[in-house]
Amino acid sequence: MASRQIGAIRSTFAPWEDPAAKPLVRFEGVSKAFADTPAVKGVDLEIYEREFFALLGPSGCGKTTLMRLLAGFESPDAGRMLLEGRDIGADPPHRRPVHMMFQAYALFPHLSVAQNVAFGLRRQGVAKAEIGPRVEEMLAMVKLEGLGKRRPDQLSGGQRQRVALARALAPRPRILLLDEPMAALDRKLREETQFELMALQQRLGMTFMIVTHDQDEAMVVADRIAVMRAGEIVQVGRPAEVYEAPADRYVAGFIGDVNLFEGRVAATEGPLIRLVTEDGAFDAEGSGAVGERAWLAVRPEKIAVHAEPPADPRNRLAGTILDYGYLGDWTTYVVEIAPGRTVRAARANATRTVERPLGCDDPVWLTFAPSSAVVLTR
Repeated sequence: MASRQIGAIRSTFAPWEDPAAKPLVRFEGVSKAFADTPAVKGVDLEIYEREFFALLGPSGCGKTTLMRLLAGFESPDAGRMLLEGRDIGADPPHRRPVHMMFQAYALFPHLSVAQNVAFGLRRQGVAKAEIGPRVEEMLAMVKLEGLGKRRPDQLSGGQRQRVALARALAPRPRILLLDEPMAALDRKLREETQFELMALQQRLGMTFMIVTHDQDEAMVVADRIAVMRAGEIVQVGRPAEVYEAPADRYVAGFIGDVNLFEGRVAATEGPLIRLVTEDGAFDAEGSGAVGERAWLAVRPEKIAVHAEPPADPRNRLAGTILDYGYLGDWTTYVVEIAPGRTVRAARANATRTVERPLGCDDPVWLTFAPSSAVVLTR
């Protein structure tokens, strides 16, 4: 299935917006602690059938613990986990229609690829006559036809990852849990695998839940993202919603790069507010009470870089290029606007050359539209 087709399907997929839709998985006030140290704190969360859901956060935020609770490898200290409306808290892992693909893949080195894929089917008691065709189907699905007799140590890292995926999918679980599944792959293979995983999920019509600390990965594969911090869910939304309208400074800073300007609301006029900061006064679309403390969040790619002073004085900053990085498709500039105070701006390299390349120590002016900034009050 082409990525364009996936995008068309995902753009209309939003069961969480339907009041009549019932979630496949529901966490209700779930908490878990290890040696009196909270790992998950009162999590409420809903995941819908056929959704590709991502748990995103830094190491130690509780995302893997939440996944292990759903898989049955840990037991909650409080709260309930419902699968299709039934409390599964007392069910052992092998009795849950949930399968987990581990970060380390956990393939059996003494078994062939085909035997690894068939392992879960045998444990389920699937008839022997059905196992062979199912294994072949899974290997074809992950593009490993003809490699069934090889051992894991005869495969590349990407191929081992596909074997682990085929093994997890073979029993046809109601939900597949993916724990950092692409962490061991190089960048190019990881990017290719992300789209293949999305196409596979759409083809199977299954529910996937992925745990990752890679913001780009979550943004690419997920229908919705739950951003976690210190055992709690901070924000849940579509990737574009989380990126363009972060709930607070933590989300704004964790998802991509951001410039933050701290100040006070000086005035409001229709959809605009004026925020006065140490770097100047800025207009932005948002809400806030006059005198309230707030932060203006502006993504680097929303900031335009000018070699000459722009005519419009609004939302304008003058500075000097302190450093820059050429990334091929983008050039990122670090601009010093005051001693010790820098702003990051990104410019798309739309042509092979530019009339006047910008470099270190060049004076520049930065501008951004009021609609490009987000006003945060926490």
